[in-house]
Amino acid sequence: MTDTFKTIESPSEEILFKEKNSKFYGYAFPVQTESEVKEILEQLKKQHYAARHWCYAYQLGTLKTTYRANDDGEPNNSAGMPIYGQIQSFNVTNILIVVVRYFGGVKLGVGGLVSAYKTAAEMALQNSIIIEKTINTHYLIKFDYKNMNKVMRVIKEKNVNIVNQVLELSCLIEISCRLTQKDEIYNAFNHIFEVEITEKKN
Repeated sequence: MTDTFKTIESPSEEILFKEKNSKFYGYAFPVQTESEVKEILEQLKKQHYAARHWCYAYQLGTLKTTYRANDDGEPNNSAGMPIYGQIQSFNVTNILIVVVRYFGGVKLGVGGLVSAYKTAAEMALQNSIIIEKTINTHYLIKFDYKNMNKVMRVIKEKNVNIVNQVLELSCLIEISCRLTQKDEIYNAFNHIFEVEITEKKN
């Protein structure tokens, strides 16, 4: 089982690809939600208000992924799918790629469009910093203050990250660990008397 995935560190610099007087501006953005996708598209439409097409593809998720490809008025599968193909080719997720087209007066044909959108998406990805991240599980650990030392000992031994903590008479600590450590960490805390561990759902 793998517990890593690839994404991009930050939005890419704008790239420009030209084909028979048409201009294709390519962008790549790290995204987590569909509402982020909508916001970015709205911004780009304001920025490139004179453009003809704002074609895009995105993929969200790690273990289970969802994707969408949009041709935005170009012939079927001539824009969105070639862009999505590059997301697959670079094996990245939690990403949005937008290619904005200014029509130059010369029709490119479906083959020409496929090639242009694919190239612009590829350039945007080549212009991005691709990073590897771990897929993590979050647990909530509840216990009374008197059991603090026992809990902290396991956290230190297992080298897990503390995300949040409330340390009062009754304590609550949120920890995160890599997916491949999930069972080991659960068992380590589940065996401690008077300590309750539950998985935090997104």
